[in-house]
Parts: sequence; structure tokens; C-alpha cells
Amino acid sequence: MLSLSAEQEMLVSSLADLAEAEFAADAFSWHEAPWPNVELLADRGFLGINIAEEYGGGGMGELDAMLSIEAVGRVCPDTAEFLYNQQMVAPRAIEMFGTDEAKEQYLPPVTAGEDAICIAISEPESGSDVGSMRTEVTEDDGDLILNGEKIWVSHVKAASAALVWTQFPEGLGSVLVEFDWDGVEIEQHYTNMAGHEQTHFRMEDVTVPEANVVTRGKEGFKQQLKALNWERLGSATVANAWSRCALDKALDYAQQREQFDQPIGDFQGIEWKLADMAKQLESARALTYRAAVNAEQQGRIPDRLDASLAKLLASETVEEVTSESLQIFGANGYQQGHPLENLYRRARGRRLAAGTDEIQKNQIAAELKKNGIPDLV
Repeated sequence: MLSLSAEQEMLVSSLADLAEAEFAADAFSWHEAPWPNVELLADRGFLGINIAEEYGGGGMGELDAMLSIEAVGRVCPDTAEFLYNQQMVAPRAIEMFGTDEAKEQYLPPVTAGEDAICIAISEPESGSDVGSMRTEVTEDDGDLILNGEKIWVSHVKAASAALVWTQFPEGLGSVLVEFDWDGVEIEQHYTNMAGHEQTHFRMEDVTVPEANVVTRGKEGFKQQLKALNWERLGSATVANAWSRCALDKALDYAQQREQFDQPIGDFQGIEWKLADMAKQLESARALTYRAAVNAEQQGRIPDRLDASLAKLLASETVEEVTSESLQIFGANGYQQGHPLENLYRRARGRRLAAGTDEIQKNQIAAELKKNGIPDLV
């Protein structure tokens, strides 16, 4: 499916071994950021591997970061999700578009496993329609003043700052905001279906240093959308990791559980489920990694069609694969606290986060109407 270099094979093998040895015992038990795992990854040089070495990262590419997410995620879903957020979302945007001051201040603590940066886009009245966003930056005697609110923000308790999407007088952009600044107030913490906290916070007359402006204006917003394509590919990778985790567990159980004097995996009905799950997962992985390879060949900028196709298929696949895996486990998998029950709840969120299924289909259709299906050469 994907030809890996010797270095990439070593990366995947090393992370898979580390995850099995260190993360398996506590997997599915985290309700907040898995800091012990994060700190261990940082100690071993596996955190922020696609961030430049001058900021404490590994200086590798996004494909390497995605491989690390999948290798960890098939064992510990929470650690993979944290890796995704800190390698493919806000810190990635800061490195791509931020000022030198912002990079020097915010990236080294992330790659050292000491801090996190979250992303804040959605608002109570603005979700997929980012153009209706009400959070805004105005200028007052040369100062940048931020007002607004954000909701459904993940990892706030683990993070010192958020990359906040906002309106500027000339259009959309983004700024880095620290949670302990004057005027930043936590409104409420919510617990979502997966058991994870998300946060609603307000910003009232918050002064933002010029160095904390990441993108601004029409061209800046175009840059921000390009960065969002990496978020989508990271989300697809997390979904694929969880699908792999669910399929691995279903395959093991099907060969151990006996009914009617034989393993249930020997019944054709179960065999067909396993075959269909493998077909779906390998298709989603192929699209995801093809998109990453294409991006690295064109200046590390993901194509919108590639990213949306991968994100859509991976999100649909993880829900289907976890559902069918739970079906194989039967009542055992349906009990609270079982890994499949956990995966099934969290899988549903992949069809919402990083752009809903419907938004991905809109993006795909827009590209098709503009350019058609791309040629193979």
C-alpha cells in the first residue's frame, strides 16, 4: 500500500513496541491528557517529530507524524489523539505561519511534553459556516483588542494557550491567546459522548501582541485553510488508528471465542465481517497516505480534494468498523468500560471533528465541478 523508507519502518516499529510495552495497560482509561505517555514520547524523541529541530522537534515530515499517530493509536486511542492535536493542528499552523517570536515561545514546551496548544474555531452560533464568526479583533490606538467566545474546544485544561480563529477588519485570521491573560474567562466545561471534556470560553477586551498574530486577512485566511487540510489528514489518521485497534481486537476475539464447538471466527458470517472491515480500513489508509505523499511532493501543502476524500472515508470507516467489531464481541463489547464500547462512542466524533461529513462532501463536489477527477499521471 505504501512504500516506507528504512527510517520510517524503524520509526513505526519502535513506536509500536513502545506503545505495547508502556501504553497498553492504561489504554481506554484516560479522561484527560495522557501526560505520562506524552512525557515518555518526548523523552524518547517521538513528540513533535514534524516540528523543526530548532524548536525541539524531529525535523521530519507530516507523513512521519501520521505514521507515529497510527502506530500509537492502535494501542492507546487517547495518546494518538493527543499526538494528532500537537503535531497536525495548532502547533503545525504556528510553525507554518507564525512569527519567529511565537515559534520560539510556544513550540519548545510542546515538543518537550510540557505544554499543549489547542485550537478554537467553533462558536455558539458559528460552526461549519466560519464566515459567520463573531469573534473579532479591532484596533485601538495601535493595540489589537480581541472580543468573542469559543465553544467545543478540546484539551483546554492541558493547554496554556489556544490558536483562536477570529475576524479582522480585513477578513478572517487567527491569533494565539493564553488562558491566563486578563479578559479570558472559562465559561463552562462539557463532557462529550466519548467522555472527554470540551470547553466554552469568552474573551473580553483582550489585548493581543502583534507577535501572536498567526494569520490575517484574505491571504492569511487562505493559508489557514491550507493548514486545515493537515488537520483533516491527521483526523483521518486517528480514525484509521482506531479502526485498526477495533479490528485487531475483533480478530483476536473471533479466534478465541467458541460457540457450537468452534471459534466464532470460523463461521462465514463472521469471516465476511472481518473481510469487509479489512477492505474498508485498507481503502481509508490508502487514501490518507496518498494524500500525505502528494502533499510532501508539492511543498507540504495538502490538496483539498485529497484531504477531504481521505477524511470522509476514514470517518465513515471508523464508525462502521467499530460497530461491526462490537457486534463480534456481542454483549461483552456492549458493557461500559469495554474497549469496544469506548471506541464506538469516540468513533462517532470523527464524523464531526475537523469538518463534518457534509462539509467534506461539499469540498469534494466543488473540486470535482472545477477540475474533475485528477489523472493518474
